[in-house]
Amino acid sequence: MDEYSAERVTTAGVLVKDQKYFIAKRDKGGAIGGLWEFPGGKNRWGETEGQTLKREYLEELGLNIEVGELIHTHDFINKGTLYHLKAYLIFSKDFNDLPLSVHTEYKWVDKEELALFDFAPSDRKIVETILGSS
Repeated sequence: MDEYSAERVTTAGVLVKDQKYFIAKRDKGGAIGGLWEFPGGKNRWGETEGQTLKREYLEELGLNIEVGELIHTHDFINKGTLYHLKAYLIFSKDFNDLPLSVHTEYKWVDKEELALFDFAPSDRKIVETILGSS
């Protein structure tokens, strides 16, 4: 494995409702600006992965969520940091007028449509896992 100077856990929440997947497009700027993702974020010291997802969804989308099972994990290196990405199924009931603070848009898409979007590199592997599951 490549050299790295630090390790961090990062999370992604895979929100499914009525067999549609919630995806959001990052605002321009930064390493994944303009790309689609399953929202989530970096784990803060002392947080569980579930707490990270709950905080990130509330901060970025004003959405209260419940965290379900771990469905995907993989490692990647970005700017000298080794990230352990963990994707969880998440659930929520309230989707009215979601504020967009770090995203420019969001969509609900069918499983098969996921392959049509330009996802951030780390999230492409989550898409592969989802498409590989029944």
